[in-house]
Amino acid sequence: MLQLLKSELHCHNNYSNFNVGDFDAPYDCNITIKAQLEQSFRLGLDVLFVTNHNTLDGYNQMLEYKKAHPKYKNIQVYPAEEVTTDNGAHILVYGNTKCIRPELSLGEVIDEARSQNAITSAPHPFSILDALREQAKSCDLIEVFNSNNVDMISNAKAIQFAQKNNMVGVAGSDSHILSTLGRCVNVIESENTLDDILSAMKKGKIQIQKSDYASGKETLEHLRYKINNSKDYISEYIAKYYPRYERLFSFLLKIFEMSQNNRFWLLIYQLAIMGLKRISNKINLQNYDSAILREKNLGTYCRLAFG
Repeated sequence: MLQLLKSELHCHNNYSNFNVGDFDAPYDCNITIKAQLEQSFRLGLDVLFVTNHNTLDGYNQMLEYKKAHPKYKNIQVYPAEEVTTDNGAHILVYGNTKCIRPELSLGEVIDEARSQNAITSAPHPFSILDALREQAKSCDLIEVFNSNNVDMISNAKAIQFAQKNNMVGVAGSDSHILSTLGRCVNVIESENTLDDILSAMKKGKIQIQKSDYASGKETLEHLRYKINNSKDYISEYIAKYYPRYERLFSFLLKIFEMSQNNRFWLLIYQLAIMGLKRISNKINLQNYDSAILREKNLGTYCRLAFG
């Protein structure tokens, strides 16, 4: 029987930790299975795809937890993964029963997904980092709204691209903290089985019901978690890629440790968003080469943001 299924298509939990890749802080998310299911229940979600980075770890554990807690029996949890390709871009895979390892080319990830009767989606396709950009057209779906794309330009670019290429558009919460789970909700017209849902999504029998942005406080909450638990990694990363600014960053980290909830950091965040919007405008609307962002040159970033 066909239903209108309220679905979360892009979220993470603590099984994403230590799977994000070599150029990301190892701690990615602190949401537990219990908290994730409880929030899903509170929001009345029917379908949950937990898209942890480069792993299916946690999927079987979530099914076992559900089995032991009948309260959550009406929430169907299905396998999914956010895979990092060989050039650092991300691609979502829905319905894969075997983990797809990172560092494959986009074509190889898509081939592997199809061999498992899974489907693919381009998450945050025009964000500043981790984006497939024009290669998004190779996927079955495209994320036309991502809650963390607070520059807004990258979401607008994704909508335009989806329309131009006649792609099925979806919204993604990209949740890494509990309060943003369900920030975006998609309604799928389907029976609540994996095969039927994947078929319906691919055929476009899916509509965005809700799409809202993460707030500055929520973004800072996620950053605090990453910084507090990944200090050694951050220090090593700065020493390796930005040695000229090592003392400055070390000083800022110490200040951050002493006053994490100070409103000063919200002001810094707002300034960073201003810079991010200018970079996004240049990359997405003025056709600057996005490859320039991989140079790991702080001067280049500042010139793009404020020059």
